[in-house]
Amino acid sequence: MHAVFSWQGIILGICFASAMGAIILWMFRVPTQVSAPAARIRRSLDASRRIMVPVVDAPYSGRGVELACRLGAKQKSEIVLVYVIEVPRTLPLEAPLPAVQEAAERVLKTAAEIVELNGLTAHTHVKRAREASEGIIRAARDEDADLIVMGVRPKVGGAETLGRTGAVLLRQAPVEVVLDRIVD
Repeated sequence: MHAVFSWQGIILGICFASAMGAIILWMFRVPTQVSAPAARIRRSLDASRRIMVPVVDAPYSGRGVELACRLGAKQKSEIVLVYVIEVPRTLPLEAPLPAVQEAAERVLKTAAEIVELNGLTAHTHVKRAREASEGIIRAARDEDADLIVMGVRPKVGGAETLGRTGAVLLRQAPVEVVLDRIVD
């Protein structure tokens, strides 16, 4: 008797042995050591499932939306877009402001387009408050936001400006706040 070798059998045997070798190497691979603080920081950003972005009719606001999308891209975060109508104290909060309401809806539509271009889900809301910061903080609680990302106004007249809203958010927001300032 003499043995008959089949090329198909030899190739199949080599493929099987290679696959088993690769699996064994993968199983015994030692993962890269990461310190506990670095791992916690990485997990904290991965936990940002609902990112809220306050928007206004300005280019820096659109940059804030784009930044939020990029921060939330990996975990497919929901982007909550909020336009806060600041109602003067001389009027009731429910006072009709048709021109402002129309502008808010236009700005939210543009912001939602940016979110959709990034393949994420956008939720839009118009809120009313006496001050924008008050409305943003309330919206962050109501919408169960994990992170607030906001574009802020660049230098005005050569002077640095964080703005009243940004300063209040940094002090009082119930969640982490990321501010993005465009450099001229």
